[in-house]
Amino acid sequence: MSDTDGKKTLGLRGSRSGNVKQSFSHGRTKNVVVETKRKRVVSKPGAGAGKSAAPQGGGDPSKRPAGISEAELERRMKALALAKARESEDAEKRAAEEKAREEERQRRRDEAEAKEREQREAEERAKARAEEEERKKREAEEAKARKDAEKNAPAADPAAAQAAEAAGAARPAKKDRERDNKGGADRAPKKGRADDGGNRRSGKLTLNQALAGGEGGRQKSMAAMKRKQERARQKAMGGPVEREKVTREVQLPEAIMVSELANRMSERVADVVKALMQNGIMATQTQTIDADTAELIIEEFGHKVRRVSDADVEDVIHIEDDKPEELKARPPVITVMGHVDHGKTSILDAIRKARVVQGEAGGITQHIGAYQVETDSGSTLTFLDTPGHAAFTSMRARGAQVTDIVVLVVAADDAVMPQTIEAINHAKAAKVPMIIAINKCDKPEANPDKVRTDLLQHEVIVEKLSGDVQDVEVSATTGAGLDELLEAIALQSEVLELKANPDRSAEGAVIEAQLDVGRGPVATVLVQRGTLKQGDIFVVGEQWGKVRAMENDQGNRVKEAGPSVPVEVLGLNGTPEAGDVLNVVETEAQAREIAEYRQNAAKEKRAMAGAATTLEAMMAKAKADENVEELPILVKADVQGSAEAIVQAMEKIGNEEVRVRVLHSGVGAITETDVGLAEASGAPIMGFNVRANASARNTANQKGVEIRYYSVIYDLVDDVKAAASGLLSAEVRENFIGYAEIKEVFKVSNVGKVAGCLVTEGIARRSAGVRLLRDNVVIHEGTLKTLKRFKDEVAEVISGQECGMAFQNYEDIRPGDIIEIFEREEIERSL
Repeated sequence: MSDTDGKKTLGLRGSRSGNVKQSFSHGRTKNVVVETKRKRVVSKPGAGAGKSAAPQGGGDPSKRPAGISEAELERRMKALALAKARESEDAEKRAAEEKAREEERQRRRDEAEAKEREQREAEERAKARAEEEERKKREAEEAKARKDAEKNAPAADPAAAQAAEAAGAARPAKKDRERDNKGGADRAPKKGRADDGGNRRSGKLTLNQALAGGEGGRQKSMAAMKRKQERARQKAMGGPVEREKVTREVQLPEAIMVSELANRMSERVADVVKALMQNGIMATQTQTIDADTAELIIEEFGHKVRRVSDADVEDVIHIEDDKPEELKARPPVITVMGHVDHGKTSILDAIRKARVVQGEAGGITQHIGAYQVETDSGSTLTFLDTPGHAAFTSMRARGAQVTDIVVLVVAADDAVMPQTIEAINHAKAAKVPMIIAINKCDKPEANPDKVRTDLLQHEVIVEKLSGDVQDVEVSATTGAGLDELLEAIALQSEVLELKANPDRSAEGAVIEAQLDVGRGPVATVLVQRGTLKQGDIFVVGEQWGKVRAMENDQGNRVKEAGPSVPVEVLGLNGTPEAGDVLNVVETEAQAREIAEYRQNAAKEKRAMAGAATTLEAMMAKAKADENVEELPILVKADVQGSAEAIVQAMEKIGNEEVRVRVLHSGVGAITETDVGLAEASGAPIMGFNVRANASARNTANQKGVEIRYYSVIYDLVDDVKAAASGLLSAEVRENFIGYAEIKEVFKVSNVGKVAGCLVTEGIARRSAGVRLLRDNVVIHEGTLKTLKRFKDEVAEVISGQECGMAFQNYEDIRPGDIIEIFEREEIERSL
């Protein structure tokens, strides 16, 4: 019974079938049914459309589908014709592409076969050459051996010698014939197989070819083909040539990723991972290893190690000493310092012929201002105007550090004040020469001599008192003495011989920094060495940037700024801290790397400071803070220096009961993020010369966050001080208003014990507090339940009168006890 009995064979629909006879080894055969799918015939667009459109468009209503008009039918027929046309074009395009692919495959096959043939021939030539050399060598050895035998053999046996010679000659000839027959037998089948395989390969794809990347499978890359050719060439030339090992100097930081280590050594990542595993370290290419382990691996690969630190990124900032011949004269930097409202900005306005003081809120300077002044003699002076308010201590210290000369302004009608003393100390700490400007000499109550004598207490001896400090009497209002002040400054700068090298990379100090709404982060920089040019890439503190634009003190754009020139620099990626040093570097990558290193170092420093506290210290601090009330606030200011000054002023407010805590301080407008933080902590927002944007205002109104705006720093400090004072518990004061002595004790029903008393001093009031004294010892403190005069309840009883008193919840009273009567008064406390 056959397999197909009673079953219908499987087949393709619309196909033609036929039988094919397959032959196998040992005479076996088999009939196989082969089915061929009939090709779909695509008719030409014109012919197909014409045949189908003719009967349909004839307007025969019986053959037309129901509900379709002639216009609709015609439109459908056109669409059908277009679809058939597109199908025909696609078929032609596919056929062309298939043909091109077939040609490309055939070309690659031919190339591969030609290369294989060349390689095979080269190998055969090399093999034949080697065999020929070996044969010649062997023949030479045998000839030499025969000669030696002839010399040693006796001459009487020539027949034996001839027989040996004939046998020696016959042996190599026989070996050569055997080798030639063997080589021909080997080579003949190879050639036949190659030719046969070439014919077979032309039409079929084998499994080995598909897996090995041959025809129809994954093709070898050009680099792989080149490597294969190179190996074949080297083999033909007499064996592979070992490449010379390249020894590299590998820079090794404190920690490095495995893939980065392999990259720096120019080795394969797999080899490095393998070497780590051999050393007992299971690490992948994305894991980080320490420097000691990496050093072992580098030495194992035969490279040299150069240990580098993370701090080495700052080595690109070269601070070299300038040669004397490169130095050129520069303008002096003069800082104007003194007590608040002594006329520092007014003197500077009179010199500059400007009116800065009128634009300052409250008439006091709250920022460091940097200006350049051209004198009548043609010299240039750079002035820094510092605030005199107590809160701006750090600003004055910064001004003293970057300056050459300090002009100390002292009011003739006010003499030496606290901030004057502080300015003197800053100037001495910075080792900067001082010039004393005694201002307000036009006032009737002015006393310049008192100023000079007061300065003696602080070791400042002026020239009029046989000292070495210049002093000039000036008046900012009338302009008197200003020329003498400029002459004194010029004389002092000549003595100092101020010079700098303008032809080098710029280096400067940030005087002030702010976040401008339209211009982004802006830093006021005083260039100290070199020339800062537009387009320079620089790093300043934890920030970096590229000089997009520079503006001088008059608001004009400048292309470059030399030594002692103050400019506003635009193009930073963030707001730097006031006092940071600006250095120009070569590339953006260097600047970014240095800034990132400094940010990480600062972050680690803060983390270490937090981690350094022990558990005992934290518990002690928490216990100490239990009874301390905190007033949390948020501070946003227009410039970095003001924010810093406000935070320092806030830290000074408070005592052991209450203190101010600045949750966050920053530069720029008040944003929604600030409002969210303030809402979470229940803190008000203090805006100093800044405003909240529209979205922040709306959010603050919805969430009930208080935003206060200030333009004068002492108003802000006073308000915070008043708010902190409100957290203090009120002080309770006792005022004694009278004394009474108990004469008799009566027992009254429904009341209890009642004391019959005589008021001996002051007044007895019913609302007052009382204490019961027995032998001058307080035995009870409380309030009166009743105060009667005869039978009537009274509010008070004056001295010398008798009355009846009963205590609330206390009846242990005896004749002779003294009653002390007092009133409590709560007094508001302030910081």
